[in-house]
Amino acid sequence: MLKHKRKQSVHADMLLADYGADENISDSAKIQWVNQQWVRGTLRVLAFVSFISVSLNTPRTFEVTPALMYVTFIIDVIILFLFTAEMIAKMHGRGVFKGEVPYLKDGWCIFDAVMVFSLWVSVILQMFQMSGMVEEYTPLSILRAPRPLIMMRGIRVYLKVQLPKARVNSIFRRSSQQVWSVTIFLVFFLTLYGILGVQMFGPLDYHCVTNDTEIGQVKMKNLAVPDTYCSKDPFIGYPCTKNMKCMNLQLGKEHKGFNGFDEFGTSVFTVYECASQEGWVFMMYKVMDSFPPWRGHFFFVTMIFFLAWLVKNVFIAVIIEVFAEIRVQFQQMWTNSAKAASTHGSQVLNDDGTGWKLMTVDENKPAGLAPQCCQIILQSRIFHLAILLLVFADAVIASTSSTFTHDVVKQQEYKAFQYIAQVVFTLLFDLEVLFKIWCLSFHGYIRRSLHKYELLLAVGTTLHIIPDLYHTELTYFQVLRCTRLIKGSPTLEDFVYKVFGPGKKLGILIFFTMSSLIVVSVISLQLFCFIPNLASFKTFPAAFMSMFQILTQKGWVVVMYDSMFATGSFAPIVAIYFISYHLFATVIVLSLFVAVILDNLELDEEVKRLKQLKISEDVMVTKEKLPLRLRIFEKFPDQPQMVRMYKLPSDFSVPKIRDSFMRQFITVDNNVEKLLKSSSKAANGGIPMQMYIPPCQMKLLTWHAALPLRSANMNQKKQGVTVIVRDSSNQRLLTMGDASQFVKEGQGLLGPMEYGSRDRRALRAGSVRGSKAFEAIKENGDSLPSKSVEIDIKHIQEKKQQAEQKRNAREEELRENHPYFDTPLLAMGQQNRLRKFCKLIVYARYKAVIKDPLTGMEKKRRYQELHNILGLVSYLDWVMIFVTVLTCTSMMYETPQQRVMNTWQLQIAEYVFVICMSVEMIVKTLADGLFFTPNALIRDFGGVLEVFILLVSVVFLCWMPQEVPAASGAQVLLILRCLRPLRIFILVPHMRRVVFELCRGFREIILVSVLLTSLMFIFASYGVQILGEKLARCNDLTKLRREDCVGTFRQNISIVRFPSRIIQDNETYPSMVVPRVWANPRNFNFDNLGSAMLALFEVLSLEGWLEVRDIIITQTGIWNSIYVHTFVFIGCMIGLTLFVGVVIANFFENKGTALLTVDQRRWQDLKGRLQLAQPLHIPPRPDAFPVRARLYDITQHKYVKRSIAFLVIFNFFLLSVKWYPGERVAYVLASISVAFTSIFVVEVVLKILCMTIRGYWQSRRNRYELLVTIMGVIWIILQFTLHDNYSYAFGVCIIIMRFFTITGKHPTLKMLMLTIVVSVFKSFFIIAGLFIMMSCYAFAGVVLFGTVKYGEMLVRHANFKSAPAAISTLMRIITGEDWNKIMHDCMIQPPYCTMGPNYWESDCGNFGAALLFFCSFYIIIAYIVLNLLVGIIMENFSLFYSNDEDALLSYADLKNFQITWNMVDVSRRGVMPVRRAKFVLRLLKGRMEVDIEKDHLLFKHMVCELEKMRYGGDVSFHDVLSMLSYRSVDIRKSLQFDELMAREELEYNIEEEVAKMTIRQWLDKCLKRIRAVSTMKKGKAAKEHTQFLSSLANEREATRKLGLPAFIDFSKACIEIKEDGRQELVIHEEKLDKKEKKTERSSSQQVGANLDNPKMSPSTRRLLSPTLSDGAITAMAETETATNLRAKRMSKRLQIGTGSKSGQGSQGGPSSPTGATLQPSNKATNPYVSTTVTQEVKGWWNEQLRYDSDSEPE
Repeated sequence: MLKHKRKQSVHADMLLADYGADENISDSAKIQWVNQQWVRGTLRVLAFVSFISVSLNTPRTFEVTPALMYVTFIIDVIILFLFTAEMIAKMHGRGVFKGEVPYLKDGWCIFDAVMVFSLWVSVILQMFQMSGMVEEYTPLSILRAPRPLIMMRGIRVYLKVQLPKARVNSIFRRSSQQVWSVTIFLVFFLTLYGILGVQMFGPLDYHCVTNDTEIGQVKMKNLAVPDTYCSKDPFIGYPCTKNMKCMNLQLGKEHKGFNGFDEFGTSVFTVYECASQEGWVFMMYKVMDSFPPWRGHFFFVTMIFFLAWLVKNVFIAVIIEVFAEIRVQFQQMWTNSAKAASTHGSQVLNDDGTGWKLMTVDENKPAGLAPQCCQIILQSRIFHLAILLLVFADAVIASTSSTFTHDVVKQQEYKAFQYIAQVVFTLLFDLEVLFKIWCLSFHGYIRRSLHKYELLLAVGTTLHIIPDLYHTELTYFQVLRCTRLIKGSPTLEDFVYKVFGPGKKLGILIFFTMSSLIVVSVISLQLFCFIPNLASFKTFPAAFMSMFQILTQKGWVVVMYDSMFATGSFAPIVAIYFISYHLFATVIVLSLFVAVILDNLELDEEVKRLKQLKISEDVMVTKEKLPLRLRIFEKFPDQPQMVRMYKLPSDFSVPKIRDSFMRQFITVDNNVEKLLKSSSKAANGGIPMQMYIPPCQMKLLTWHAALPLRSANMNQKKQGVTVIVRDSSNQRLLTMGDASQFVKEGQGLLGPMEYGSRDRRALRAGSVRGSKAFEAIKENGDSLPSKSVEIDIKHIQEKKQQAEQKRNAREEELRENHPYFDTPLLAMGQQNRLRKFCKLIVYARYKAVIKDPLTGMEKKRRYQELHNILGLVSYLDWVMIFVTVLTCTSMMYETPQQRVMNTWQLQIAEYVFVICMSVEMIVKTLADGLFFTPNALIRDFGGVLEVFILLVSVVFLCWMPQEVPAASGAQVLLILRCLRPLRIFILVPHMRRVVFELCRGFREIILVSVLLTSLMFIFASYGVQILGEKLARCNDLTKLRREDCVGTFRQNISIVRFPSRIIQDNETYPSMVVPRVWANPRNFNFDNLGSAMLALFEVLSLEGWLEVRDIIITQTGIWNSIYVHTFVFIGCMIGLTLFVGVVIANFFENKGTALLTVDQRRWQDLKGRLQLAQPLHIPPRPDAFPVRARLYDITQHKYVKRSIAFLVIFNFFLLSVKWYPGERVAYVLASISVAFTSIFVVEVVLKILCMTIRGYWQSRRNRYELLVTIMGVIWIILQFTLHDNYSYAFGVCIIIMRFFTITGKHPTLKMLMLTIVVSVFKSFFIIAGLFIMMSCYAFAGVVLFGTVKYGEMLVRHANFKSAPAAISTLMRIITGEDWNKIMHDCMIQPPYCTMGPNYWESDCGNFGAALLFFCSFYIIIAYIVLNLLVGIIMENFSLFYSNDEDALLSYADLKNFQITWNMVDVSRRGVMPVRRAKFVLRLLKGRMEVDIEKDHLLFKHMVCELEKMRYGGDVSFHDVLSMLSYRSVDIRKSLQFDELMAREELEYNIEEEVAKMTIRQWLDKCLKRIRAVSTMKKGKAAKEHTQFLSSLANEREATRKLGLPAFIDFSKACIEIKEDGRQELVIHEEKLDKKEKKTERSSSQQVGANLDNPKMSPSTRRLLSPTLSDGAITAMAETETATNLRAKRMSKRLQIGTGSKSGQGSQGGPSSPTGATLQPSNKATNPYVSTTVTQEVKGWWNEQLRYDSDSEPE
């Protein structure tokens, strides 16, 4: 019975993930005791107890609290026996190896068994330790490391998901594959830079030491202060000072550390450490001192760019894409419950007298006992405003507790006042809570989450004002009151709800992060707790703080190095352990936070469509409105410009009268309206039609119907009136009418539009041109009204056009009526010659695109990208870019000592810039005006900035101050002069666009800044109240009281980073005598709100937070460390990731991708992927030459390719040790590399032999390999001739260059490398903009801090003495390396520095300038600009992140097309004629396959589209691929509005062309038969033909019954007698191919069906034939449609005698006198082509008939 129940349960939960059979058994079943619900709950609790027990089981914890040893032992024994009993019972009930669900074949059961075994080991080990048989500090405690995983036993029940197990496994499998792929990519770059580090640097062993130092006897006193690296070559690197020498100390790892570039392993370890942006600058400074500085800058800057900024961001892109996929699958689980609750909780059944109905419940309806007046007060704005004011006052008073720091009496009085104020505020807020409960009732009050939060704050603050609890941890409740101020800003409140409202995802992620952190902390605790001198893992709090330190990525190398030094020989294993967790925390956890933030900012599909429409409307409004500076002319009266005529009017043509002048007098009288209505009624059979008449009418000239007209008939009169009214109506509508009423040509003025080529598409089923919204189709075929927005795209497009027309018309009107409009300087008219010349100069530019004068197509040129760059801006702008770069280069040479004021060489560049820019501004002003012109110089912020830069430059050049005191106006002028590089932003359009995109997203960025500022304010207020004046201490740590902190003491000097590693036994540290000082920490304090905010801002950047934490723990205790850790977790994990998410979301929104639906985004990715696709450049197999064919097979064999790849990798790893000339190891390794290079040469020769030189040269990869091979041959010659440093360096370069070829051989590396390469190209302008902004800050830093004395981090390598040094320092600040310490060094003030009369004579800093300089730079660059790189990486990564399940065209499809193209394009030109492209279409397979048997007309459409692309010329690889991509998707879902309109227009034109071609071919064959029959002799067939024609009433009747076009001369037709006696009209061809017949039948009938039934299903989007764009047509529907069309086509035949043999659809018809039976179609066929097509074919038909009558004898 038990087995049966278990089986039932397992089958019932098949949709759940299998987390153990015991978790799936029903409680109602009669089961064993271990599967009872209470037993399982108890075991979960015991799992948590066991986890707590193991976290306390450390030697240090037992030393502090000995009783815990016995408590943990007893608990572990009890838990051990319970879990062992459970395991035995499960094994007994389920079986161990055999049974229905055996114990050891279940994953979770095996996990439980491992945990039980670990418990046994732990208990036995502790028993031995208690008995003294094993030492307390024993390495055997490592055996307890798996025990913390028992916590999974308690939480695994919550890991179940409502998805099939196979789907869950598929998701995680694909996710793991993507993460693994990016990990390989990371390993590739780590390996590359590891080898580069070994070969460029090698061991760093040379130090500056005193002259009396001997090798092997180095002491601390022999080293320089601080320890300085040097080079053995005195001409490179850093030269040691006097009395010191550069010597190789030959220190071991235990002394010099584990980082460096000694060999490959150490180098890779160092590269990863530096790529984490932790301590990389110190390693770079070592390299710069030991080698030429350019090596260090090149290596480390490129490493930071690629590894830290690009590869790391690829990880983020992978996680976000994976999370997006998981979100789609799990969205139902996250949202359904909330939707259900909101749906069912908001409606109740109610009887309103007519019956029971569902009524919506007003949840906010007051239900309390308070009277109505109190209810009104509660809902009033004044009440809420008063509460917000109280909250604000409370926050201000609470945050100023340390106002009077220098007056003890006043400080005590203020604190007493603060306490009274807190009591008053608390009572007021308690009264607020009681008042709301009185008004809403307790049940109504507690229902809202906001009220619950207010109640919690009220209870907490009430407890806080108790004197014994005042200023304790309960202060959190008091400072959290200010969060209620968010209600004061609806925008901020909405943003907070959008980001944090769906808190389940964020809550789950926080729980996952903290759980993993705690588990890893306990595991690390058990791994290292046995090491006596390792303080980081002695207790659980210490282990938790250490692992949290690694999670934040700040100071994580300190924890790793301490553990590595403590473990000795196990250091590599320890390093792998910590690097693995750091990689997990950096790549997975932080990326998940970014993914959740982006997911919360994601819009719904319908909201996206609404925002797309809103953006379109905003663009229309923007286009329609004139700028404010131009609308000022509308305020002035019109002054039309008059023309004096000196000739007779007959001498020249009369100019056109201005429309703006005539519109003042045009009006339409009611008589005109009546006349037009009556005439249209008469013309249309008495049906009146409507016309739009503008409501407003003019006064002067009114056209009356009674006015005499010239002699003409009524039709001409009506036509003339119609034309006049249409034109006047159009002109009126351009300025004040509605766009939807615009009257177009081809449309009747008073009636519906004529059935023309453009408007026929409105009747096309499924077309988006109509205003009908799409409908959803149920599974049973019923239609549901769609929830999507009803959008008339044609109306939107027309409104866009008319908005632009209105603006142009308004500008033209202002230009005509106002003489000073578009008149620069109120003197330069449009026809002024000087203005024309200036315009010619301003707008002259290189023509990058050359078009064919015949076809209008762009001509392709070599190096088109270079031509595009040349045509990017005008020639004048290129000159100014060059001048700006030149003067910025000149500013690079300026220093506080070498100033532009006293250096004539620098003044030359200044004069050149001012003169050139002045001339430029004058020319542009004369050409386009200064302000009040359409294209004025000052028309946006860029123009204002240009004029400002020019004025600053002119003032500086004229003034040229010789004395510049610090903080004076002259110094401010010098700082403003540093904005000069920003001109490049204005001159280059792409960079201007980058700035524009950044500025557009500043609303959300400001909201995030406000949120983070609020967070800092809350924690700063708490810090001021709890930590204020408690962090000060004596610099002599032995003095704990302020009274004792007097006198002097000897302070030890830190020489190296880890002094304990190099100091010898019985050696003291170097020291110096310093005075004792009682003071706050140097860089931070919490004595006032400002200092606390600054300290928390630095902590928010994760710089210096470890110092803050350690000092707080030392001064106030370990419990206050929770304050710092909480702020760091919230600020780092949520705040900073919120910055990243908002910047990325704004980037996507500005790019237009954020508002794209899923299908539209896939289409954009597909287009980008197709642009990157290239034809295969592999020549075909030379079958005509057997030897070459055999060589071809050998070189293209997969095992040969793998062998070559293996040799490339092995050859690369020969560089794992630095090659020194003269060493035996280097010689052997170089010889092996020479042998490998010879093999590569043979490979290239074989490829050239089998492919020929031309075929081999077609591939770019082959060209690169050939270049590397030729260079390798040169290296082989140099290696055996020179054998010196240069030959070795050249060989290293060749090997590294060849290593890059491995990326083209591995698909994953190729995909990710393409992502990086494309991202680098697309981010070029962002990187350039970053450098320009760094240049501006560097120039300003030289002026502000160029002479500041050195401090803690403002040292020889990092300073602002020159612009290059400042750029290097700013690069360090971007990565966050101690930027706050550099800022504090630049804040130094007297008496710690010396002021001078000029800023270059002073070594003091500037507090306010430093604060603004460094904080603004760090926020703009680190928080905003660098995050744009993440957005670019994500955008480009989506091009390559595709699966066959969700990609529109997979990589297999693209590969198939490339192979097919390669088969046809034998010349490898990348282009081919259309006739050859037909073969490509016929040979395609997969999703691009075209079945000629079934889709013959589709094939015609595709060929026609190819012909229209290049006007019948050769089509390229991308032309054919683009055409196939459009026909492989549903364009209505995938394309955006504008692109969809253009595509529909193109498809319509193609269908029209194919229709013309089909009709002409059909009529041509009819003519051939008519000509053949006309030459026959008159016989029996001619007689019957005559009799049949005479039986018809007239030619119109014959045409109607036969379903033929009315213009065909029926007298030319004839009847043909078949062999079986059946007679048939020969107009319908018989010798046509059956496939062409079927397509023609389907085309004609389909058009008729479309016209007869304009309300067809949206999926039927065709006129003549189905296309691949119709994704909704199934194979069954196509078969049924083909059958119906065939039947209809057969019913059109006119048969005489017996019916058709098939017997399909034969019906009796009217009989002729001769006994012939007529079978007409069921209904008259509608015209199936437009009027234009019909007239064209009719003219062609008549021309052919005339030619026939002239050429043939009668």
